Amino acid sequence: MIRFTPRLPEENVNVTPVSPLRELFVLISGLIAVAVGIYFLLGFAVDLIVPHISPGLEHALARHITERFAGSEQTDDRSGALQSLADRLKNGCVDLPYDLTVFVADDARVNAVALPGGNIVVFSGLLEKMSSENEMAFVLLHEMGHFVHRDHLRGMGRALVLVALSAFFLGPDNPVGGMLVQGLHLSEMKFSREQETHADRFALRALNCSYGHIAGATEFFKKMGQEETPAGAIGQFYLSHPESRKRIAEMEAYGQANDFPARGVLRPLPDGIR
Repeated sequence: MIRFTPRLPEENVNVTPVSPLRELFVLISGLIAVAVGIYFLLGFAVDLIVPHISPGLEHALARHITERFAGSEQTDDRSGALQSLADRLKNGCVDLPYDLTVFVADDARVNAVALPGGNIVVFSGLLEKMSSENEMAFVLLHEMGHFVHRDHLRGMGRALVLVALSAFFLGPDNPVGGMLVQGLHLSEMKFSREQETHADRFALRALNCSYGHIAGATEFFKKMGQEETPAGAIGQFYLSHPESRKRIAEMEAYGQANDFPARGVLRPLPDGIR
C-alpha cells in the first residue's frame, strides 16, 4: 500500500521561492520610490511654471479663497488701518506687480498668510501681540517677501501635488497614502523654513528702507520665544518655521552684515489696528 503525503510542488507559477512578506516589502518600497520620483519631478515643474503665472490668473485663483475672509464691521475697520500701512510700505520700498489687499480674520491664531493675487490675511490673535508700527510693518513686509519670491504659489502647487499623488496611487482615504504624504511633507518643511528665512531678510531690507533702521523687527519673535518649547535636534525637522530664538539670531546677524542700524525711534501703532 502506498501512503500519500501531500506537499507543495517545488516549481510552480503559484509558488514563490522567496517570502511573501519580502515580496510585499519590495512592492511597497518600489511604489514609494516611484511616488517620490514623480513628486520631485512635479515639484520641479511647479518651480518652472510659477514664474510665468500672471497677476490676472493669480486674482482668478484667489477669488474663491478670499471670500471666506469677508469680515465684520470691526475687522473691516482694522483691515482698513492695516491696508493704509501696507500701501505706504509697498509704495515706498517694495516693487510688486499688483496692488495689495489686507484682510483681518477674527481668529485667535497668531499668524499671517500671503494668498494669491496680493492678498494678505492677518489673524486677530497676531494683532494682540503687536506693540509698535515697526513691529507690524515687519510682519506685512515679510508677507510681501513671499509675494516677491512667489512662495505662496509654490506652496499651493506642492500641496496639490502631494494630495494628487496620494489619491492617484492609494485612494483618497488610504492610511498608507497618509504615511507617504507625511514623509514627503517632512521634506517640504526644510523648504518652508528656507522660504521664511528669505522672507525675513527681504523684510529687513524693506524695513531699513522705510524707516532708516530695523528696530522693532525682532520684538515679535522675542515675545513668541518666551511661549515656545525648544524643539530639540529631531523636532527641528517637523517645524514649518524656524524657532524664534534661531530666527532672531539669524536676523541680527543679517542686519549686522548689511550695516542696518539696529536702534531707532519706534512709532506707535496706527489708530484702529487694535
